Amino acid sequence: MKFRWLIFLAAIFCAVETGGAAATNDFFAQGLALDRAGQFPEAAAAFENSIKQKTSSGALVDLGIAEWQRGHAGAAILAWEQARWIDPFDPRARSNLKFARQAAELDEPQLRWFEAASTWLPPAAWLWIAGASLSLAAGALVLPGIFRRKKSGWQQTLAALGFGFFLFSVAANLGVVGRAQIGFVLKKNAPLRLTPTRAGEVISTLNAGEPARKLRTRGNYFFIRTESESGWIEQNQLGLVNE
Repeated sequence: MKFRWLIFLAAIFCAVETGGAAATNDFFAQGLALDRAGQFPEAAAAFENSIKQKTSSGALVDLGIAEWQRGHAGAAILAWEQARWIDPFDPRARSNLKFARQAAELDEPQLRWFEAASTWLPPAAWLWIAGASLSLAAGALVLPGIFRRKKSGWQQTLAALGFGFFLFSVAANLGVVGRAQIGFVLKKNAPLRLTPTRAGEVISTLNAGEPARKLRTRGNYFFIRTESESGWIEQNQLGLVNE
């Protein structure tokens, strides 16, 4: 009897998982069909639904293409940057960003050295490397003592390499944290204000797709720094790369 119940529950679980995957695939396939038909707003909405079901670099790249085709350069650049956040090796995201920035005359985000290093691998990989390298270094130092054996040269070398990888991964993880505060202006001529209010003086207007670094939040505003100036922008005018 218990065995039958286990089979029944397993069948339900598989049905739920299959249904979720089918829904995701349906949204993605619908987005591709709408994109081929030139219905770019509808295609973007379908890709967004697919991403809500399961985030993937491929869906984000296609979302960016649909947004670019409908004239939303800021949303397109954000989608492609989010795709690179998930998969730094995605060639479509890289080439699309290069083309879009050349066409819109936009610069890439200015990254510190450890932030640039963090782009070499997905964020989760750096966490794994930090844990594995620290365990390796600690094991190479501690295990010989536990087994009452003298540390050999190769064990000391292994420990040194492990600590070296650990320290670099710590810097890369700090870079991931720093990059998470980078965003992209979503709308053309977005106002940058002196104070976080609608009545605040407009310092300048920003181009769609322009990069900025979020420094702090107050109410419905982000205080950001661009390459040339700082000020307040409404939260709905800036999309963060790790949203």
